[in-house]
Amino acid sequence: AGNRTEAVQALFLTVALGIYFTILQAWEYYDSPFTIADSVYGSTFFVATGFHGLHVINSTTFLLVCLFRLINFHFSAHHHFGFEAAAWYWDFVDVVVAFSLYMHIWWGS
Repeated sequence: AGNRTEAVQALFLTVALGIYFTILQAWEYYDSPFTIADSVYGSTFFVATGFHGLHVINSTTFLLVCLFRLINFHFSAHHHFGFEAAAWYWDFVDVVVAFSLYMHIWWGS
Protein backbone atom coordinates (compact mmCIF):
# COMPACT_ATOMS: atom_id res chain seq x y z
CA ALA A 1 0.00 0.00 0.00
CA GLY A 2 2.91 2.34 0.70
CA ASN A 3 4.28 1.86 -2.79
CA ARG A 4 0.96 2.88 -4.34
CA THR A 5 1.21 6.44 -3.05
CA GLU A 6 4.74 6.73 -4.35
CA ALA A 7 3.67 5.27 -7.69
CA VAL A 8 0.85 7.81 -8.03
CA GLN A 9 3.21 10.66 -7.20
CA ALA A 10 5.92 9.46 -9.59
CA LEU A 11 3.46 8.84 -12.40
CA PHE A 12 1.88 12.26 -11.85
CA LEU A 13 5.32 13.88 -12.03
CA THR A 14 6.15 11.97 -15.22
CA VAL A 15 2.89 13.06 -16.87
CA ALA A 16 3.44 16.66 -15.73
CA LEU A 17 6.96 16.68 -17.18
CA GLY A 18 5.66 15.20 -20.44
CA ILE A 19 3.11 17.99 -20.70
CA TYR A 20 5.76 20.57 -19.81
CA PHE A 21 8.09 19.21 -22.49
CA THR A 22 5.31 19.40 -25.07
CA ILE A 23 4.59 23.02 -24.15
CA LEU A 24 8.28 23.88 -24.42
CA GLN A 25 8.53 22.19 -27.81
CA ALA A 26 5.48 24.07 -29.10
CA TRP A 27 7.03 27.31 -27.87
CA GLU A 28 10.30 26.41 -29.59
CA TYR A 29 8.45 25.80 -32.87
CA TYR A 30 6.59 29.09 -32.56
CA ASP A 31 9.76 31.03 -31.74
CA SER A 32 11.94 29.36 -34.38
CA PRO A 33 13.56 31.74 -36.88
CA PHE A 34 13.33 29.11 -39.64
CA THR A 35 10.59 26.92 -41.08
CA ILE A 36 10.39 23.40 -42.40
CA ALA A 37 10.54 24.79 -45.95
CA ASP A 38 13.60 27.01 -45.46
CA SER A 39 16.42 24.52 -45.73
CA VAL A 40 17.59 21.00 -45.17
CA TYR A 41 18.34 21.98 -41.58
CA GLY A 42 14.79 23.20 -41.05
CA SER A 43 13.35 20.06 -42.60
CA THR A 44 15.57 17.78 -40.55
CA PHE A 45 14.96 19.74 -37.37
CA PHE A 46 11.18 19.75 -37.63
CA VAL A 47 10.89 16.13 -38.77
CA ALA A 48 13.20 14.77 -36.07
CA THR A 49 11.83 16.87 -33.24
CA GLY A 50 8.30 16.46 -34.55
CA PHE A 51 8.46 12.67 -34.38
CA HIS A 52 9.98 12.90 -30.93
CA GLY A 53 7.28 15.33 -29.83
CA LEU A 54 4.56 13.07 -31.22
CA HIS A 55 6.06 10.18 -29.28
CA VAL A 56 6.05 12.25 -26.09
CA ILE A 57 2.42 13.30 -26.65
CA ASN A 58 1.36 9.68 -27.21
CA SER A 59 3.38 8.47 -24.23
CA THR A 60 2.01 11.19 -21.98
CA THR A 61 -1.52 10.26 -23.00
CA PHE A 62 -0.90 6.57 -22.31
CA LEU A 63 0.65 7.36 -18.94
CA LEU A 64 -2.18 9.74 -18.06
CA VAL A 65 -4.66 6.91 -18.66
CA CYS A 66 -2.48 4.69 -16.47
CA LEU A 67 -2.46 7.37 -13.77
CA PHE A 68 -6.26 7.47 -13.74
CA ARG A 69 -6.37 3.69 -13.65
CA LEU A 70 -3.83 3.60 -10.82
CA ILE A 71 -5.81 6.15 -8.81
CA ASN A 72 -8.96 4.06 -9.33
CA PHE A 73 -7.25 0.83 -8.17
CA HIS A 74 -7.35 -0.86 -11.59
CA PHE A 75 -3.81 -2.21 -11.18
CA SER A 76 -2.50 -4.85 -8.83
CA ALA A 77 0.82 -6.60 -8.29
CA HIS A 78 -0.22 -9.21 -10.86
CA HIS A 79 -2.45 -7.14 -13.17
CA HIS A 80 -0.62 -4.13 -14.60
CA PHE A 81 0.25 -4.89 -18.21
CA GLY A 82 -1.26 -1.61 -19.42
CA PHE A 83 1.19 0.31 -17.28
CA GLU A 84 4.11 -1.86 -18.37
CA ALA A 85 3.24 -1.36 -22.03
CA ALA A 86 3.00 2.42 -21.55
CA ALA A 87 6.33 2.47 -19.71
CA TRP A 88 8.02 0.45 -22.45
CA TYR A 89 6.62 2.82 -25.07
CA TRP A 90 7.85 5.82 -23.05
CA ASP A 91 11.35 4.32 -22.80
CA PHE A 92 11.44 3.29 -26.45
CA VAL A 93 12.48 6.81 -27.38
CA ASP A 94 15.73 6.36 -25.42
CA VAL A 95 16.79 3.61 -27.80
CA VAL A 96 15.75 5.62 -30.85
CA VAL A 97 17.63 8.73 -29.68
CA ALA A 98 20.75 6.71 -28.87
CA PHE A 99 20.64 5.05 -32.29
CA SER A 100 20.03 8.38 -34.04
CA LEU A 101 22.93 10.04 -32.27
CA TYR A 102 25.19 7.13 -33.12
CA MET A 103 24.19 7.32 -36.78
CA HIS A 104 24.73 11.09 -36.89
CA ILE A 105 28.16 10.72 -35.32
CA TRP A 106 29.07 7.79 -37.58
CA TRP A 107 27.88 9.34 -40.83
CA GLY A 108 28.76 12.89 -39.87
CA SER A 109 32.43 12.22 -39.25
